[in-house]
Amino acid sequence: MPPPLPSNEASLQPSGANVMQGQGNETRKSPILPYSTDTTVAVQANGSQRRNKQNLDYVLRTGLAGGLAGCAAKTIVGPLDRVKILFQASNPQFAKYTGSWFGVVTAMRDINRQSGLRGLFRGHSATLLRIFPYASIKFLAYEQFRAVCIPTPAHETPLRRLVSGAAAGVTSVFITYPLEVIRVRLAFETKHEARSSLAGICRQIYREQQQPQAARISPSSAASASGTTVPVLPTTTTTTMPRTGLVNFYRGFSPTLAGMLPYAGMSFLTHDTAGDWLRRPALAPYTTIANPNHASSAPPILRYWAELIAGGFAGLVSQTASYPLEVIRRRMQVGGAVGDGHRLGMAETAATVWRERGWRGFFVGLGIGYFKVVPMAAVSFYVYERGKVGLGV
Repeated sequence: MPPPLPSNEASLQPSGANVMQGQGNETRKSPILPYSTDTTVAVQANGSQRRNKQNLDYVLRTGLAGGLAGCAAKTIVGPLDRVKILFQASNPQFAKYTGSWFGVVTAMRDINRQSGLRGLFRGHSATLLRIFPYASIKFLAYEQFRAVCIPTPAHETPLRRLVSGAAAGVTSVFITYPLEVIRVRLAFETKHEARSSLAGICRQIYREQQQPQAARISPSSAASASGTTVPVLPTTTTTTMPRTGLVNFYRGFSPTLAGMLPYAGMSFLTHDTAGDWLRRPALAPYTTIANPNHASSAPPILRYWAELIAGGFAGLVSQTASYPLEVIRRRMQVGGAVGDGHRLGMAETAATVWRERGWRGFFVGLGIGYFKVVPMAAVSFYVYERGKVGLGV
């Protein structure tokens, strides 16, 4: 008869599971992986297995799955992303096409006529260079923040899911934001003969200077302009010293942070909540399949169509919540490519959008945004979840 387990291990023995025992005093093992805090699976008191998400192997695998998911999703919607950027940034050549689905099709047709298929994917190389680390960091950061905020199923609440998703989004966007600015600037260009290279765009952004603010004309200076010699005091004018350098690669970063909180937070919250609905006992026989990797505490895998529905719904909700701030961010990012190069702040950009089009200006391109984000989010979550299964996490 095998010797009894120590009290601290007996509480961790899986209930109803077959437990293997080695010779002598060897540690007991689960039927899948050995119980050890150094492995990627730990056996909990209730008999389920909980992944150790701080394990380097788990982090690398989830990061790879997230990066591949982001690249797949962005490639599918590349042409729509190009047109949406042109609409959001009020490109003069394409402003006439905004406001209708037919305008989207016409804009894509004109781009294809002028530059061919490559024109529809203008800036896509920079997109992939940015999206792989962005999506990789976003998904792995969500898993890490979720492990901290939701250590057990008892801590599973909508607020904790929202906070975990928002923190993951802010982390990823802070690291990869300069690549986003480069991508938007490449996509904003429409003149075939004046097409810039990736290196040229980087140099242009780096060297752009904020124009000094216009001097305030005092009555004495006005008199001087009319012919009367009146000295102008130095205190009558104010200027802003031009700024160049790496700070230009963070144009529009403040609205990005503000927009990422509702976008990433609502995206993960909605996806996880929709997944819970689809895994309810009444629907589970039709919407789920067994996890082929291990008998872990992770929920069963959604079927492909159910996962696409959950991801698409998450994209719809998150896009609606964050779109006005996304419009402001795009306008700030292309500030050096239009006008006099004056660097607009978040409040000033919002005021400009309001003066030009009113409240509707904050939702310009929202239709194409739905058309782009819904399939993108659906594909992203689908590839990520299937990627985790394929990579064994």
